[in-house]
Amino acid sequence: MDLLQALMNAQGGGAVRQLSNQFGLGQDQTMAALQQLLPAIAGGMQRNVSQEGGLEGLLGALMNGNHQRYVDEPEAIDPEEVRQDGNGILGHLFGSKDVSRQVASHAAERTGIGSDILKQMLPVVAAMAMGALSKQAGGNAMAAAAPQGGGGILDMITPMLDQDRDGSAADDVLGFVSKMFLK
Repeated sequence: MDLLQALMNAQGGGAVRQLSNQFGLGQDQTMAALQQLLPAIAGGMQRNVSQEGGLEGLLGALMNGNHQRYVDEPEAIDPEEVRQDGNGILGHLFGSKDVSRQVASHAAERTGIGSDILKQMLPVVAAMAMGALSKQAGGNAMAAAAPQGGGGILDMITPMLDQDRDGSAADDVLGFVSKMFLK
């Protein structure tokens, strides 16, 4: 299951409905927005994990960030809390607000949704994406080391984890997990 599917399926579609309601969009518009915003978020994750310590940082955030609640109970979350957390995530992924603005502007051109709405939606989607990844990991760092097809977060983000670009993320994840347990 990829990241978009994970968000679509969260709470039987409730997470997407909540997002639609929060931003006054139809479900088709919300799906179009997700289809534009999630690849940018995934690209930011890919750039982040390719840097020294990036994989460790991502897995640490997934295990300790309590992001899963954004997909488990989207209606119970304080929108300001989600926005702040999401902006923090975007800061790590994109490095600047200018990139976030560019992502929203690009998505607006492709979807016809106003860039102001998409700028507000982007941090919420980033928080929900981290929630979906965290849920997939099940709060267990070892879930990240599950083989492809084994249901771990690797099924969702394998292309982002191949730090040495050898076509396999297994050696990169194994190296991280080994470091974690040998400390």
